This record gives sequence, C-alpha cells and structure tokens, in this order.
Amino acid sequence: MVKYMYKRKKNKNLKKVQQFRFNVLEVCVVVFFLIIGFSLFKVMVLDNEYYIKVLNKLTENVVYGTSAPRGRIYDRNYNLLVDNKAVPIIYYKKPDGISIGEEIKSAYNVLNYIEIDNSNLTNTNFKEFWIADNPNTAKNKITDEEWLKLKNRKISSQDIYYLQLSRITEEDLSIYGEIDKKAAYIYYLMNKGYSYEEKVIKKEGISDLEYAYIAENSSLLNGFDVKYSWERVYLYGDTFKSILGNISSITKEDKDYYLNNGYSLDELVGVSYLEKQYENILRGDKATYKVGDNNELILLSDGKRGNDIVLTIDINLQMEVEKILSEEILRAKGEANTEYYNHSFVVIQQPNTGEILAMSGKQAIFSNGEYKIVDYTPGIVTSPMTVGSIVKGASMYVGYINNVIEIGEYKRDECVKLYSVPKKCSWATLGYINDLTALAQSSNVYQFKIAMELAGFDYSYNKKFVINNDVYDKYRKTFNEFGLGVKTGIDLPIESVGNVGDSNSPDLLLNFAIGQYDTYTTMQLSQYMNTIASDGKRYKPHLLKEVYNSTNSAELGELDYRVEPIVLNELENVEYIKRIQEGMRGVISYGTGRNIMGYIDNPAGKTGTSESFLDTNQDGKVDTLTLSKTFSGFAPYDNPKMTLTVTSPDLINPNTNNDFSSYANNRIARRISMRYFESYNYN
Repeated sequence: MVKYMYKRKKNKNLKKVQQFRFNVLEVCVVVFFLIIGFSLFKVMVLDNEYYIKVLNKLTENVVYGTSAPRGRIYDRNYNLLVDNKAVPIIYYKKPDGISIGEEIKSAYNVLNYIEIDNSNLTNTNFKEFWIADNPNTAKNKITDEEWLKLKNRKISSQDIYYLQLSRITEEDLSIYGEIDKKAAYIYYLMNKGYSYEEKVIKKEGISDLEYAYIAENSSLLNGFDVKYSWERVYLYGDTFKSILGNISSITKEDKDYYLNNGYSLDELVGVSYLEKQYENILRGDKATYKVGDNNELILLSDGKRGNDIVLTIDINLQMEVEKILSEEILRAKGEANTEYYNHSFVVIQQPNTGEILAMSGKQAIFSNGEYKIVDYTPGIVTSPMTVGSIVKGASMYVGYINNVIEIGEYKRDECVKLYSVPKKCSWATLGYINDLTALAQSSNVYQFKIAMELAGFDYSYNKKFVINNDVYDKYRKTFNEFGLGVKTGIDLPIESVGNVGDSNSPDLLLNFAIGQYDTYTTMQLSQYMNTIASDGKRYKPHLLKEVYNSTNSAELGELDYRVEPIVLNELENVEYIKRIQEGMRGVISYGTGRNIMGYIDNPAGKTGTSESFLDTNQDGKVDTLTLSKTFSGFAPYDNPKMTLTVTSPDLINPNTNNDFSSYANNRIARRISMRYFESYNYN
C-alpha cells in the first residue's frame, strides 16, 4: 500500500513538472513570435525608407568624374598665390580583353587624328615595340637551348625578354620609318604604369581640331578619349614655390594608403611640403554619377573644388627677402675667402603668434662659367649647422635657473687652461665683466665658467676637468625648452631635429655651452629667438593662417577656421628672460652686433660665429676648417613685432694668407631689417 501511494505521488509530481515546462515553452513561443512580428514591422514600416536607400546603394552602379580642382592658396593679405587652370588631355584607358596586336593597330590609327612628339622615345622603348610588333621573329632570337633552360626554370621569362632586347639589331629596326616611331611612342605611353590607369597620351599643345576629332571618334578608337583636367598655376612664378609644394600622380609606394582613404589611382595628390601637408583640405570632391539602364550617366552630385587656405606669408615681403638674399650671395661670391660658401637662410616670424611672415634660402651654383642663384628654402628645416655663440642666451638661462650665477654677477674673462686641452679663450680678453656684458661682448669664458661650476668642477689652471653630475642633460633640457635640439612643430611634412653629440666629454661640454657641439636648423634658431622675444613662451611656428570653404566663384567662401597660436611650453622664470633680453639689447647697441639691424627702433639680438669642417676632396673625411656666421634678433626691444634669423654656413675660409672676412650675413640682416620696418610693420 505504501509503495502504491508513493508511485501515485511521483506520477502527480511528474505531471506538474510537464505542465510547467509546457507553460514555459508556450510563453517562449509567444515571445518569439512577438519579436519576429515587431522586427518585421520595424523593417517594413519604421525603417522602410532606410532599407530602400541601402538597397539602392547596393544595386546602383556609381562612377566618379575626374579629379576635382584643388583649393586655392593665398598669402596673409589675400593675394592669390596658387590657382587652377583647366587643360584638355587626350588619354587612353585599356579596354578589357584587348590584344597586343589590337593596341598596336590603335596606336597607328590615332595618328590620323593627332600630332605627337616622339623625341622622348628611347632606344629601349623602340625595341620593346619591335618585339610586340614582331613576336615570331623575336621568338627566333632565342636559341633552343635557352628555351630549354626556361622550361627547366634555370632562367626566367624576364631573362628571355632581356636577351631578345639585346639581340635586336639596327637592321631589325631599319624597317621602321618616322610614322612607325611615333606609333612606337604612343604604344609606350599606352602601356606605361598600371594597366588599369588612364594614360595621358597628349597634354600640351592640343589643338581644338585634335580635341574635336578624338571626341567625335572615341567609339572607334578603342580606348582613346578626351577630357578636361587641371593643373596648378603659380601667380608669383618661383617665389616661395618650393614650400608651396608639388602635386603628382599617386606612387606605387603610396597606393595602399590612398586607396584606403577613398582615392582612385588616377587622382593627383600633394607630394611635397604644403600641398602634401594640407592634402585633406586642398583636395576636391569628384562629381558622382549613377549608371542608368541604358548606360547613360545620371549626375548624383557635382564636383567641388577643395577648400582654400590662407598662409601667414606676406608674398611682397617674401619677394623682397628673396631679392636681397640673391644679391648678397652673389656679392659674397665675388669677395675673398668665400670659395666654400654657397647659401644663406632667412626666417622672419611674429614673436607672439608663431606666424612665419617670410622664409627663404638661396644657393649659388657655378654653371657655364658663372654663378646662378637657385632656391634652397627647404634647407631651413632640413639642413642643420653648427651655430656658435648665438645660443649663449639659453646657456645663460641654464646658469640662472641652476643657481650657478645671479643677475649682475661678475666673472673674470681670461683664457681657461685644462689638463691636456689647449687654452680656450674669448675672441678678446674682456676682463672683469657681468652677465650683461658677457652677452653683449659674447664672452666664451663666462659660459665656460658657468658650465664648469654646473658640472661641480672647481677650476684651477691646468687641472683635469671631471664632470660630477648629469650636466649635459641639464643643458639639453633647457635648450629644448627654447626650441633647440627638438622639432619646432612647423606645419611641414619634413623637419630635421639637428645632430645631438654622442660624447659626454668634459672638454666638449665647454664647446656645447658656446654653440660648438650640437647642430640646429635655422628654423630652430628662429623659434629660440621667438621664445626669448615672447618672454619665455615657445610658440609653434606655422604657415597656415585660415581655411575657407570652397565656392563656385573667384571669391573666398565662408571662414571655416582660423589657426590660433599654440604655446608648446613656457619657461618658468620671466625675470631671467628679461635679463637675457637686456643683454641682447647690448649686443646691438654696443656689442658684437652693433648696428647689425640697421637704424631701426630699439633692436636686440645675438650674433654667432662657429667653426665647421668640410670634406673638400670627397674622400669621406672632413679636412677643411671654415667659419659660419649666424644672427638672430627682434625689434622693437620693448614690444617685439618681428624676429629675424639669418644664417650663412661656411661663409669664410680662414686657411689663407688673406685675412679678409665677408660681412654678407650682417648685410643681409641689416637690409632685411630696414626693409621690413619701412613697409611691413605689422601690429
């Protein structure tokens, strides 16, 4: 009986479990169908419009027009520097499945419609055409033994091709006349580069008749067609052109980058300097078309020129700077002891914004019995040099902040003699001087004594110099805060940081303190002087001032944004900076740079002379000592409106019996300073 009651109870519990499971399943089924119903309602009703757009996008065939014109480039006063000009081109786009023979036939056929200059046809191009036009004869140029080597993979098909090229004789080529050579050149252009690219056949000197003929007969010309492209126009010729940059086709190395960023391989892109730096702004939007049912093109969106940019450069000031540089470099090449000198650099900035008002480098090249001036402006950011005493403002600041010297402290300027090291002196024995005179008269010894004390060295005559701490790090950290030994941050795609010495020799520390060890670019020197002129704020130098939205007219559109000054870092003690400014005022008024900025209002600055070494016999070893000259200053002293930096590497050859020294660097600084304040005194 007990067993029966237990079994009955067990069956009753089982039914409850089954009923519960059924109820849960029933609820799940209802919920499932509710979810499906809601999803269908959402897709078919709520999101109907969205999915129709997605479907259209997936099913429609969209093509793009040719590259849209790029944005224009203006100077700070809205003078147009770079514009676009429409140019007709005749191009070839390889049709699918076309044979070599058909391409050769097309090359001859298109000659009925256009004139072509084949002067750039090389002998190799001509032989390649011969092989394409005479495949069986070319095959017979290879021996059975060589074909067997190819079959056995002892040589490659490329090796076979090179053998064919090498065995083509002048007699083989003599079967062709001038028309054949023109066809050969067109065939070369048709197959140059990637097979899927549009190949430019003719871009210059296209007559209206040629353009019309190709346009009317494109359906018969098997891949040849016409279109309008554009090219850059430089309204001020070569002025500042190297920094404006260039545009060109996408290179093989950059192909993946541009494809991943939505470009097509037939587009023109910025490949250097500002054109490259601001590619994303200057690039235009191509027109888009939908391919209709009858293969007609239906415009979806118009092409749009890229946005316009306004630079900080004043093109009129830039032209004046380039003119003065060119004249003074040529003048210097006519002076004694300048045989190793060939270029100078100039940068003009606004101290409290970092805006670059002008920057130029010019180089003298000897050609056909005379010197010619060429542009070398990129060297301002890529060509470091040993700069000399110009850095002594930063060196003085190192002494101040590390409590090695105090404002107004006096030291005796006398030659320093260390163990096993030749005497180190200033340019003259200056006697008992303070920090201001040390800057104004460019005392080396004052800086030597700061460096030795900072290194924990108690100097006495002929004593061995030992460094007891991380004095190099202290110097370089502070120099970096002025902009020396670090990238300035200028908005260009390339910039050198200069060369940092890899030795921590005690003797070289003294050289470092007077600018005779690490090397710096002219742009770094300009930022250094800007930092001093702006009371210790290191501003990022920049060439971009404003961006404007593109328009369909010649007018500027709405302002998109304006570049605001960027402070990269700020030196902690303004009192010390003011003291350095005062010392640099002394440089111009009574020191080593007296009147170097001409008769302008209250200037300040610092000169520099450095020893450099050249490899004059090209044997890989430096063998000749030269002297380089530098200057950087600001004006007016009490309210700086500009900083000017001028550098002239290898200006003087001191290894002659003639002790003449060129003052080219000083003349450049004086003429540009005075010209600036005559006409370009910005607020």
